[in-house]
Amino acid sequence: MDQAHAHHGHEHHEHGHDGRHDDHATAGWGMAARATLHCLTGCAIGEVLGMIIGTALGWGNAPTMVLAIVLAFFFGYALTLRGVLAAGVDLRSAVRVALAADTLSIAVMELIDNGVIALWPGAMDAQLSDALFWAALAISLALAFVVTTPVNKWMIGRGKGHAVVHRYH
Repeated sequence: MDQAHAHHGHEHHEHGHDGRHDDHATAGWGMAARATLHCLTGCAIGEVLGMIIGTALGWGNAPTMVLAIVLAFFFGYALTLRGVLAAGVDLRSAVRVALAADTLSIAVMELIDNGVIALWPGAMDAQLSDALFWAALAISLALAFVVTTPVNKWMIGRGKGHAVVHRYH
C-alpha cells in the first residue's frame, strides 16, 4: 500500500471522477474476504436459527433446510441494509443496494453450505445436541467462505457485489 492510499485504512482505493472510492479498479483479496465474512455472518445466523426452529418444531429435513436458507438470505440482506440505511440512504434504494450486493454471494454460500451438509453422511439427521451437527455446520460454512471469497473478488473487480455497498461507507 503506498502513502497516498494508506490513510484510508483499506488495501486498495482509487478516487473516481466524482470523488468516491473506485475500489473495483484494484479489488484485493482482503476486501473480498471482508465482504465474504460479512455475508457469512448473516448466513450463519439464518442457518443456525432456521435449524433450531425447524428442529424445535419437529419439522423434517426439507422444510427445515428451506427455512434455514430463507433466514440466511434475510439476515444477510438485513446486515447490509443496516449499514446502508445508517449512511442515510432511503429504504427503497437501500433494499436495491442489498439485493445487488449480496444475492450472488449468499446464493453461492448457501449452495456450498447446504450441499456439504446434504452430502455429509448423517449430517442431515444430526440433532442440535450432536457434535456431528455442529462439526458439519462449521466445516460447511468454512468451505462456503473459501469458495465464495473468489466469487466476491470477481464481483468487486467488476464494480458489483460489495463494491456497490462500499460506496456508502
